[in-house]
Amino acid sequence: MPKWFNTAGPCQADIHYMLSPTARLPEVVQMIDQRGYFILHAPRQVGKTTAMIALGQELTASGNYTAVMVSAEVGAAFPKDVGMAEDAMLGVWRSACEARLPKELLPPPWPEAKPGERISTALKAWAAASPRPVVLFIDEIDALQNEVLISVLRQIRDGYPNRPQEFPQSIALIGLRDVRDYKVASGGSEKLGTSSPFNIKVRSITMRNFTIAEMVELYQQHTETTEQEFTPEAFDYAYELTNGQPWLVNALVKVIIEDMKIVETITVEHFYQAKEILIQRNDTHLDSLAERLREPRIRQILEPMLAGEDLGEIPPDDRQFAVDLGLVRRHPAGGLVIANPIYREVMPRMLAGGPRDSLPLIAPTWLDEQGRLIPEALLTAFLKFWRQHGQPLLKSAPYHEIAPHLVMMAFLHRVVNGGGTLEREYAIASRRMDLYLRYGEVTIAIELKVWRDGRRDPLPEGLEQIDDYLAGLGLDWGWLVIFDRRSGLPDIEERTTCEEAVTATGRKITVIRG
Repeated sequence: MPKWFNTAGPCQADIHYMLSPTARLPEVVQMIDQRGYFILHAPRQVGKTTAMIALGQELTASGNYTAVMVSAEVGAAFPKDVGMAEDAMLGVWRSACEARLPKELLPPPWPEAKPGERISTALKAWAAASPRPVVLFIDEIDALQNEVLISVLRQIRDGYPNRPQEFPQSIALIGLRDVRDYKVASGGSEKLGTSSPFNIKVRSITMRNFTIAEMVELYQQHTETTEQEFTPEAFDYAYELTNGQPWLVNALVKVIIEDMKIVETITVEHFYQAKEILIQRNDTHLDSLAERLREPRIRQILEPMLAGEDLGEIPPDDRQFAVDLGLVRRHPAGGLVIANPIYREVMPRMLAGGPRDSLPLIAPTWLDEQGRLIPEALLTAFLKFWRQHGQPLLKSAPYHEIAPHLVMMAFLHRVVNGGGTLEREYAIASRRMDLYLRYGEVTIAIELKVWRDGRRDPLPEGLEQIDDYLAGLGLDWGWLVIFDRRSGLPDIEERTTCEEAVTATGRKITVIRG
């Protein structure tokens, strides 16, 4: 039977290329043997569900445990009715048991119980009837909110001292967040902020990304099955693009094989094309980032990062929350960075969606009759666009601090939509964002800086920075765009200017002030 790279739901070993899920969580079995209750939290689509289904099967097959993964997600439909939520969850738990456990290990009929006691009563009856200790993995636990969530956590905590004869030997709560970040306020707008309703946990663990060796092992499964090979450079580039994020690792090569229909040896160029297709297609995994970007706790981190500003006083829990969601990571050299280059491309592109949708119709006056980009014509078109439309479009940007950046990117996306690419670089405390536009044989390096109240003219620093940027790209000219955000200035139409400058090493720079 042929196998495929999976990007939708848990992997199934008979049809999907997959790694040993338990190899990425070696500490879990020991915690179960020690009768521990624990939290497993990680971003979506890194393999949590796949791993825990497989671990349940392995533990059950060992003959030592009755182990199964169930889901709490159906309970989310009843955020204020504990009894209804419990009944819904227990219904799907029985279905999961029937699908994943042998008949002799199925739980007995759930006993009658009052709302707020049905989960604990059911688990007590199951543990007492089971010929082996029960191990339960509860997925999507953080889908629950408010009274339902608190009730479930307290029922598990209350049964904990009676394990393993009268309650499951081990329970894992699986979700996106650690327990302190579970939503409890009406509408789920605030977090629990404490582990007290589940203070019996041994540890909170997270599921890491693939290492490069694991990614290569996954890809080589395809080579062994089909004899289609990868160049060594392709492995390195794929890992650079994804940082081992499992969904991206699978999605890139799935695009190459199934959409691009590449049958020869897979190269760096194939991965580059697949990256562009993924970003433009905006699959569900990438689209789900947009929702996160608008959360206040995430915005307070990403907005200064995109602007190249210092993070300032952000609570440690909020920084860890962004890391746990897989949006950012801690760089080995220090500081937070966007989790991988694909996310680094996707995030500002999504944030520029409002300005992009608000753009007026713009004729591509920057192309000659052969469809080649003319940099001077592009500069003229941008200046005209910025003077006429910059001011009102700033209001359509969701992040106020980088509104000019997003409007300019929206314009440049209109430019490259005809067959080019736009890449970005940004870093904390750099006070700049760098753009790299490629269209055919033309490349333009653009540096964006902001002049804010209380700061000096950023021109000298900007010329020095773009000089370094151009040197790294092997270019001898570029654009430096300075957005003047000081208070009390005339409208954009009046203050937008363009002049020429030269860096210390002789590179020619077009300085645009707006």
